[in-house]
Amino acid sequence: MESLLNTWQILQFPDGMPRNRVEFDMGCGKGRFTIELARRHPDTLVLCNDIISDRLRIVERRALRAGLTNLHALRATSLPLVAFQLPPACLDRLHLLCPDPWPKKSHLSRRLVCTDFLCRVPRVLKAGGIFHLSTDYTPYYENWLRMFDNLSSIYEPAPEGIADMADVKTDFELKWNAMGQEVHHICYRVK
Repeated sequence: MESLLNTWQILQFPDGMPRNRVEFDMGCGKGRFTIELARRHPDTLVLCNDIISDRLRIVERRALRAGLTNLHALRATSLPLVAFQLPPACLDRLHLLCPDPWPKKSHLSRRLVCTDFLCRVPRVLKAGGIFHLSTDYTPYYENWLRMFDNLSSIYEPAPEGIADMADVKTDFELKWNAMGQEVHHICYRVK
């Protein structure tokens, strides 16, 4: 696990790992999706981050047990990663699955997915790169659709961009589905 907290450094990709294709599972939690992504794409460098180191240790143990050598965990916050810590145009696909919706009106300013964040993401995606998001909170999802509509000069819908992973669910998504709640997925391509 590499820590990028309280630092202004730019991530250097680890030696000995594939670099021809790079995917990022942002806010990976305990890594159910991350592990399956690395398993299905062994020639891809799979990056993941979380702020809680115990979660990342779980991801690393699962990767070790599965014999995966293409996964690199980062203890880091998401906004600095897209703002300056990831190298420019380094990602083929970015997954942001079920980020905290901060549903209370007084907490809306804490939401990660906002216009500022959406305008920074293209810096780290390669031309034609895919941005995949999901949420169980319908008002947040509807807000995303409005934001992407306003950013149509930067993004275009690309539902096919996650066809290879459409059957994989995070632990959080499984929990919500078990309670009868839908999780909305959207996928956009950087123009």
